[in-house]
Amino acid sequence: MGTVLFELALTFYFAATIISIVDIFKGGKESSRLMLFITGAGFIIHSVSIIYRYIAAGHLPITSMHEASSFFAWCIVLIFFFLEYRYKIGIMGSFILPLVFILMLSSSVLPREIRPLSPVLQSYWLGIHTFLAFLGNASFAVACGIGIMYLLQEHYLKSKHLGDLFKRLPSLQVLDEINYKLITLGFPLLTLAIITGALWAESAWGSYWRWDPKEVWSLITWFIYALVLHVRLTAGWRGKRAAILSIIGFLAILFTFFGVNLLLKSLHAFS
Repeated sequence: MGTVLFELALTFYFAATIISIVDIFKGGKESSRLMLFITGAGFIIHSVSIIYRYIAAGHLPITSMHEASSFFAWCIVLIFFFLEYRYKIGIMGSFILPLVFILMLSSSVLPREIRPLSPVLQSYWLGIHTFLAFLGNASFAVACGIGIMYLLQEHYLKSKHLGDLFKRLPSLQVLDEINYKLITLGFPLLTLAIITGALWAESAWGSYWRWDPKEVWSLITWFIYALVLHVRLTAGWRGKRAAILSIIGFLAILFTFFGVNLLLKSLHAFS
């Protein structure tokens, strides 16, 4: 049953992604509504599949690469719908859903068996620490998509070739505002994730910090977003520079999420 639900969610996300890509070149209100409807259906099915796996595993399903990629995608869609409810920017899905589909597609080809938790993971910190981390990373993922939208909109303005897409993209001011709000949401979540991770490490290994590769890269990511907020508040770095930094920060997150697990030996590596 869990496999069927996951595959259905993947199918709906795939259909929504295709519509979202077409929507960039030739779209309108009807295609945006259809994309949102299909994405919503996929999100509901995806939520049920996560709940089903939670019941089967007895813990939040984030302990394998299959589960982590799926849950990351779920968190991104959650943030996406929150922004859609607040700002009503249908075209935003064109810059967010391809990442969601890639994460789900990656998850679909990874081993799906449910394995017993290792002793170190049998802790109440598992759900707290990981949920904070995933939700913070999802905020940064959407901020990256908004940053790309900003750069594209600025390009249209500078080139003075104001096509149909320009008219459907929000103003630079709105995009900059959303980018800032997403980072101010993600940064405290990431901070709390690092703090709870340190507390968990102390209870599990007797040390708050072990300079594990994932710990180091999480800290690097934290410094990048701390820099984004600092230069924005003190040096007035807004707009294009803030958008570029949000993209760079998300690249660091992707390496922390995938690169560390694939390339480096880490205590935090997914099975």
